[in-house]
Amino acid sequence: MIGKFLKVESRESRVESLARDQRPKTESQSQSGFSLLELMIAMFIMIILLSIALPAYQRTVQHARETVLKENLWQMRRAIDQYTADKGKLPQNIDELVTDKYLHERPVDPIKESTEWNEILGEDTNSPDGGQGLVNVKSLHEGTDSDGKQYTEY
Repeated sequence: MIGKFLKVESRESRVESLARDQRPKTESQSQSGFSLLELMIAMFIMIILLSIALPAYQRTVQHARETVLKENLWQMRRAIDQYTADKGKLPQNIDELVTDKYLHERPVDPIKESTEWNEILGEDTNSPDGGQGLVNVKSLHEGTDSDGKQYTEY
């Protein structure tokens, strides 16, 4: 008799649980997704993170451009020195360094994003006729770097 009673009780509890599952859900239980407040909080967090990351990224890109500019100027000045040592005279321009394979190609000014440079001509002391030649190369960009130094002074 006890077994029958337990079976009846367990059958009744199953019927109750089925009835409980079939009841209509409340409005908050049936909707899924994010509330407007949750979305706005997420957007504000993203805005704060972007406001921190974007200026840092821009400073890094500017520093990289300045570093490339310094390297390009150093390479061109080294090529002028090598050309002078090999040929016994100064080159007339950057294109002559490229033509004679002292430079692979005309370097790009990363700040101005062009291949135009301020080619400074001076007296060629190695030349017997005392002609002019390329003695230095500088950037044509008129701005200042992150340290306050003019690009034209590099």
